[in-house]
Amino acid sequence: MTAANAAPATAHAASGDKGTKRKFKVPHTFVIIMIIILAVTALTWIVPAGEYVRYENSSGQMVVDPEQFTYVEQTPVNPLLIPLYIVNAMCSRIDLMLLIMFSGGAFIFITKSGALHSLVARIAKVFQNRLYLFIPIMTTVFALICTTQGVNQFIAFAPILVMISMAMGLDSITGVAIILLGGSVGFSTGTFNPSTTLIAQGIAELAPYSGLAFRVINLVVFLVIVNVYLVHYANKIRKDPTKSPMYELDKTNEYKNLDIDSFGPMDARKALIILALVAALAAMVIGSVNFGWDTPELAAVFLALAIVEGFLSGETPSSMSTEFLTGCKGMLSAAMVIGLATSISDIMTAGNIVDTVIHAMATLMAGTPAFLIGPVMYLANVLVSFVIVSGSGMASAIIPITAPLGDLLGLTRQSTVLAFNFADGFSNYVQPHSTALMGMLGAVNIPYDRWMSFMWKLFLIIMLACCVMMGIAQAIGYM
Repeated sequence: MTAANAAPATAHAASGDKGTKRKFKVPHTFVIIMIIILAVTALTWIVPAGEYVRYENSSGQMVVDPEQFTYVEQTPVNPLLIPLYIVNAMCSRIDLMLLIMFSGGAFIFITKSGALHSLVARIAKVFQNRLYLFIPIMTTVFALICTTQGVNQFIAFAPILVMISMAMGLDSITGVAIILLGGSVGFSTGTFNPSTTLIAQGIAELAPYSGLAFRVINLVVFLVIVNVYLVHYANKIRKDPTKSPMYELDKTNEYKNLDIDSFGPMDARKALIILALVAALAAMVIGSVNFGWDTPELAAVFLALAIVEGFLSGETPSSMSTEFLTGCKGMLSAAMVIGLATSISDIMTAGNIVDTVIHAMATLMAGTPAFLIGPVMYLANVLVSFVIVSGSGMASAIIPITAPLGDLLGLTRQSTVLAFNFADGFSNYVQPHSTALMGMLGAVNIPYDRWMSFMWKLFLIIMLACCVMMGIAQAIGYM
């Protein structure tokens, strides 16, 4: 190439580089947590070490004495030991990691069987002209299932619900919202979720699934809120389709002319698969409440459920093993996050800076009016949720701080865990880096901005409702 030819080419390349802007890409959850691990390790060298005196309260919980805080000798963590802290953290949480993976291994058979597909389609056909019944029933179904599962488990169901919704004269947003909003209520109210509630309650030294009654009340309250909003929206779209943010895009949607009858029937095998799932969920609740089951027993239930669902699905032992491992692999990332995030609190504890941070936060929040402590705790968790998207990771990182902080501020540990549940759960459905949201929207080609046109008002309503429910939890001394 001559110098004459090279000059224009260079100029063109420079012009192209100048005109092309690289979009910011949110790092992987592992990267975010590793950054936090490095940051807290550095803080053990900077933040003064301190500790509260702890004592056993009337409920048998070890809590801090807010009147007895002292600074102690600095114990900084050697950065070269970070890998060891991570390995030790994973070893300490292996039972929970197995529970998460086994739940994925069990649920894959339910998804593959098409049992839920047929159940949803059958209900839709019965209630085709009664949206005021169809939408609440559907959101309730997904809410109940998502009391133990993450909504991202249902990404494969998004096209199905969009098909059904469009066959009923609605838009694609209604279909995906049935899953996302219903699932968000079940997940965010934290009734039985093993990857969030169990972790948070364990860290806060609470009994598994304790405080269930008030969580069920919250589940009902938020179901009412999202259903009123969604039914109103669906009726508006049915009357005037042009009001849908997806109106133009839905015109060319491949599901536009599909019929509900194209879904398979609910046969005996599928019914047995659904019944097995319900029985397993009931066994976990009864075992935890009445027999003191902990994480290992719950993991064993999911393992047993996987075997039962595999045989009911007609799998051979070999194919069952393959599918089970595929389901476990799908939850491996969530399981690994638990170990990574647990090391954050371990490093802070080794550096004796947890109590120092609590003392500083308590001092800053001391001016907050007493009746606002609950709502403020929720809003603080919302900010954290935008940094740590993983529910299990956020629980492991934030509960060691907020639980004792709540002790100091007069907020029960159940209320502190509830604030975490609300913030971690509902925020997932507006975050552009949420795998559950973006995976679901991507599966049905709904742009993020169109979703937010529908969602932003509801999210503000949900935030207000969360603050109200946190205020009530504080007022009643939720235990």
